[in-house]
Amino acid sequence: MSAMVEQDKSKNPGGEDEMEVLTFNLHGEVFALEATKVQEILDVLPETRVPGAKRFVDSVINFRGRVIPLADLRLAFGMEATETTIDSRIVVIEIDLRGETTLIGLRTDKVNEVTTLAMTASEPPPSVGMRWRPDFIQGLFKRGGEFIILPNLQAIFAENDAPAAGASRSIN
Repeated sequence: MSAMVEQDKSKNPGGEDEMEVLTFNLHGEVFALEATKVQEILDVLPETRVPGAKRFVDSVINFRGRVIPLADLRLAFGMEATETTIDSRIVVIEIDLRGETTLIGLRTDKVNEVTTLAMTASEPPPSVGMRWRPDFIQGLFKRGGEFIILPNLQAIFAENDAPAAGASRSIN
């Protein structure tokens, strides 16, 4: 089962003080991705391990006839890798890496919802007591009694030697 994330990249429904995001879980924490970066949400697909690759991006998947890297943000944040469950999903995102637009699959434990976060609810990560690298966090959002973590994908992929931009190729 796959679900297309419908979006109009030219409009921000809530204005500049709000951001539309897709929320998902990793190891009991709630994370978010800007909805404009999300291309598709997929059930877990067969993956091919890449010999000699770093654990963070150690396999590839076939996404609509293209080979794209599959990354595990849990490893970037120092969490344990976990087995897939019935709720596990792959979120395919499109980001700019090394000056080129690149498709990357991200493993998630569970996809929650598309929602809007108020930018005024965002705070920088605290400089003391964080178990994660502050440069890997673009912002922390307070919503109700929980925190939602917006990862800094550019910093994470730069640090973890993401595959070269344009690494996706067609499968014949």
